[in-house]
Amino acid sequence: MVMTTNASTSTNTSTNTGTDASASTAPRPRRVDFAKAARPVFRALIGFDAAAREGLDPALVELIQIRASHLNHCAYCLHMHTNDARKAGESEDRLHMVPVWREARHFFTPREQAALALTEAVTLVAERGVPDDVYAEAAAHFDDAELARVLALILTINTWNRIALATGKRAGTDER
Repeated sequence: MVMTTNASTSTNTSTNTGTDASASTAPRPRRVDFAKAARPVFRALIGFDAAAREGLDPALVELIQIRASHLNHCAYCLHMHTNDARKAGESEDRLHMVPVWREARHFFTPREQAALALTEAVTLVAERGVPDDVYAEAAAHFDDAELARVLALILTINTWNRIALATGKRAGTDER
């Protein structure tokens, strides 16, 4: 995910998306425009993201980003990356199956399955670490350089998810 700057996002007063009726009418407090307020950090993260993608299959990149965004409940990134995947020719069937890929393995190659499992383990690392079997399966499908880039991509999308969530980015507002 590469976040865009948008003046309207830093002064966002949209309604809360919670289920409490009184909360839904309360304006959101102003959130920092991360790209403007931390420009060197933002640029460094864009560079890290670009380096992580280098040489990886674009479809695999989007699958990883979509799965991490599901797990992190990041609607902003999920919207962006499902749209990017569609533009790159990804099928609706596969996009719908990403959250339940273990039950729909026939939609994904063994390499993609290994990447999705690693994405889940790294994204949810606090729950049980990265199990040896998950890591070994990924290592069986990617050479060391590819595996390092897959890991870097997982790290970047998790960072982007956290930035989007912390700064109140709204799905459908990216201007790429």
